[in-house]
Amino acid sequence: MAISKDKKNTLVADLTELLSSAKSTVFAKYQGLTVAELQELRKAAREAGVKIKVVKNRLVKVAMGQIAVYKDTDTTGLTGQLLYAISDDDEVAPAKVLAEFAKKHDALSLIGGFSDLGKTLSQDEVKSLAAMPSKNELIAQVVAQLLSPATDSISGLAGGLSGIISGLEAHAN
Repeated sequence: MAISKDKKNTLVADLTELLSSAKSTVFAKYQGLTVAELQELRKAAREAGVKIKVVKNRLVKVAMGQIAVYKDTDTTGLTGQLLYAISDDDEVAPAKVLAEFAKKHDALSLIGGFSDLGKTLSQDEVKSLAAMPSKNELIAQVVAQLLSPATDSISGLAGGLSGIISGLEAHAN
């Protein structure tokens, strides 16, 4: 069913806004997924702060042409029925959500993506992104590393004090 020119213009405007604020965009083939599975994917994406869009590739190309960063981006990989996972908060989240879903559903296959700098990402690069820890996990790891010396010092002091107390108790008996 054809959509009106006004509807197309609205879709392009929405996509332009989404893509211009996106940290990363990942696209995948979804042919063979049921409506229930797509709803499951959308729910998982929503929980991760990722938006899932199923739109014509031509509209995505038009929207990308309106954004300075994406004007020269290679869009030759945008063929067939694709869905787009977009995040304006986390560079890794779209790849992670789609890769996790693809592990359980063979009908979904990662194709590629775009960085916020307009670079086209290959399938392998998207899979590498999916394997990385999320932004929050990285922050937690850095905080743990920063707190490690303090924790070690406190443990050492506590161990030393308990040794002194044990020695005093043994000497008192």
